[in-house]
Amino acid sequence: MLTVSDLAKSYPTPRGALEILKDLTFSLAPGEAASIVGPSGSGKSTLLYILGALEPPTTGTVSLDGVDPFALSPAELAVFRNQRVGFVFQDHLLLPQCTVLENVLVPTLVGTTDEGAADRARGLLDRVGLADRMDHRPAELSGGERQRVALARALIRQPPLLLCDEPTGNLDGAAGGTVAAMLFDLHRQQETVLLVVTHNTGLAARCPIRFELRGQRLERTDP
Repeated sequence: MLTVSDLAKSYPTPRGALEILKDLTFSLAPGEAASIVGPSGSGKSTLLYILGALEPPTTGTVSLDGVDPFALSPAELAVFRNQRVGFVFQDHLLLPQCTVLENVLVPTLVGTTDEGAADRARGLLDRVGLADRMDHRPAELSGGERQRVALARALIRQPPLLLCDEPTGNLDGAAGGTVAAMLFDLHRQQETVLLVVTHNTGLAARCPIRFELRGQRLERTDP
């Protein structure tokens, strides 16, 4: 369960605090999928970084399955992000010198030994249609294929929370549709909490729960 309570974020400036987010409260259960839309600069990505424990809130709390990541030590926080949160960004951020399989396995190289990682990686790559491309380098793949590798990498640790920041933003319609279909298929299979930030209204509409971020506040807009 992802729980957000009275969350706010501001940055100090010479003219005083610049408020980005204010009074955000919501929760999402395992298996639920939500989208967040809103104007550019409204704080969507900032919210995603806070939920993924990449940046602390100014006030308020975030907890995942009862754990407040910002109460952890730096070492514990690194383990939390590695094992509990999967990220898919607009840019795939693959390592060019590594094969597809090696890229998917990167998150498992940190921390305790994961004996089943290689088998899970091959299974995920098969699920995203890249079973025959495991030994290829990113430069040998299309943009859509690279993003599918990034999706497999985000799920290799079987995290309970999957955060996506414009996951189809760099793709054409066909490739974007393929990646979106695989994203929701794997989300349902692993019963993650899925949160998607996007400007793509079609992608946002695929989520049963929908939010709009405007004027520092989050409003629920699904029917």
